Amino acid sequence: MRIGRIRSYVIRYEDTNDHGNWRHTVLVRVETADGVVGWGEGIAMWPEACKATRLLIDEGFGPLLIEAGDITIDEAWRRMRTHAWWYGEGGIACFAYSALDMALWDIEGKIEGRPICDLLGGKVHESLPAYVANHVNKATREENIAEVVGFKQQGYAGCKLGFGKRGLSDIGRDPDNDVAFVAELRAAVGPDFDIVVDAGNGVVWDRQTGIDTVRRMAEYGIGWIEEPFYPTRIEDYRALKDALPNVPIGTGEREFTVTQYKRLIETGTVDVVGVDPARAEGITGFRKIDALCGAAGIAINAHAWSTAILTAASLQLSLASPNARLIELKPFPVPVQGDLVEAPIGQENGVVRAPAGPGLGIRVNEAVVERLEIT
Repeated sequence: MRIGRIRSYVIRYEDTNDHGNWRHTVLVRVETADGVVGWGEGIAMWPEACKATRLLIDEGFGPLLIEAGDITIDEAWRRMRTHAWWYGEGGIACFAYSALDMALWDIEGKIEGRPICDLLGGKVHESLPAYVANHVNKATREENIAEVVGFKQQGYAGCKLGFGKRGLSDIGRDPDNDVAFVAELRAAVGPDFDIVVDAGNGVVWDRQTGIDTVRRMAEYGIGWIEEPFYPTRIEDYRALKDALPNVPIGTGEREFTVTQYKRLIETGTVDVVGVDPARAEGITGFRKIDALCGAAGIAINAHAWSTAILTAASLQLSLASPNARLIELKPFPVPVQGDLVEAPIGQENGVVRAPAGPGLGIRVNEAVVERLEIT
């Protein structure tokens, strides 16, 4: 393909899934010389990081791809990585070229008239279980439990619950309270609804507290415990794995590069590797990480908690991966999901299927992008 034009956008939106807080991300529109348009996302999150990402696209990686002439996706990916050798082993550079890589895959699918999952070797799954990815942020334990029960009634197959998040809840602040919440939630949803606990950066446990708390939670059945410690605390992860070998551990969302994921997987401390294609070197990076997961016999979980563009990319990748088990969805409507694309991705009867279109399978409403853009 030959790239003709590239346009990046920093967008801002109010997210009802995050207690009404404002969130930011970077979208990129790539158009070939023949007029085929692809979209990508770099989930830099904070406004200053998003603006820096936009600068790298507009003044660095974008001109690099345009000046390259005819280029394949793999060659573009290698050139962008090489271009950023001094400043780009992770961080802002990865957001920028992840977005561009995603857009190139969208273009390739549209040129071929095929969805990205077909370009990746074909569907391994016709559908995937839909898990609601929700922040526990209501004022009372009862309200939070009722909310999850409602998700089950809507048809979701399971939930991944973020503890210690912004909002009114005290979940994630006290281990005894957290265990009691999991126990009461299990009683409310029954045994056939998966519960994944996402501790994340809002929960701070020392090693022994983490081991003790996870052990108690596991008595009520959890799909996995995600990021119980800061990602760099590998010895704490190893201690948790040694103490509770039958409790799956998830981590990885804050890694950036294939090399970093390789190091993480080689520690033997992770069972479910979280990968965000809008951060971790794009679709090309994800498929390389997926191969590492397959060789290690562990699962991969695509982070999809942003716009419909990222959701579509994560779904295409997951449907083509034998190591993927589920797809996460935001439960509440936001403009970057429902308004951004003509046919939003959602669950039906507890599963999610690929949209019918080529590439990412979505059609972006450019008027919404322009409405949400900030300078």
